[in-house]
Amino acid sequence: MTHRIGTRDEWLSASRALLEREKEHSRNGDHLARLRRELPWVPVTKDYTFTTDDGPATLAELFDGRSQLLVKHFMFHPDADAGCPSCSLTADHFDAAMPHLNSRDVTLISVSRAPLEKINAYKRRMGWRFSWVSSHGSDFNYDYRVSFTPEQQANGATPSSTSNTSSRSKSARIGPVSR
Repeated sequence: MTHRIGTRDEWLSASRALLEREKEHSRNGDHLARLRRELPWVPVTKDYTFTTDDGPATLAELFDGRSQLLVKHFMFHPDADAGCPSCSLTADHFDAAMPHLNSRDVTLISVSRAPLEKINAYKRRMGWRFSWVSSHGSDFNYDYRVSFTPEQQANGATPSSTSNTSSRSKSARIGPVSR
């Protein structure tokens, strides 16, 4: 790629124009975030059980005494030996974020379809300490449309076509859970 060479004044003028567009982009992002927060909550009526380091736990128990639960759907197939590279890059920052989230009454937890033994082996390899549970054998990932059966995939199901979560970030906003 060849860049045009300009004067300092040309750069300053172009930089100021770009800054205005960046500010507009930020305002649009803030507006979308507000609309996302205003989406209606859907009560969770199904009993989900997850495999944790401490044994089986319900979705309500994953809140760990806090009023908010942030679920990161970490792509890790039951047959795989490692998690998704993009999910892993994001997860590299979870341990440092935990005190900030916990102080704001938020529990962050990762959920994967892989068995807990595989999750823990990968977690050790990566040096992570955050909470990560297995939904193996559960409908949880399918019900929240972050995993699809072969039949659903054959019929064109994708996160962007069916999900209430962002296709970029597999973090779900789950409504009230009876505790």
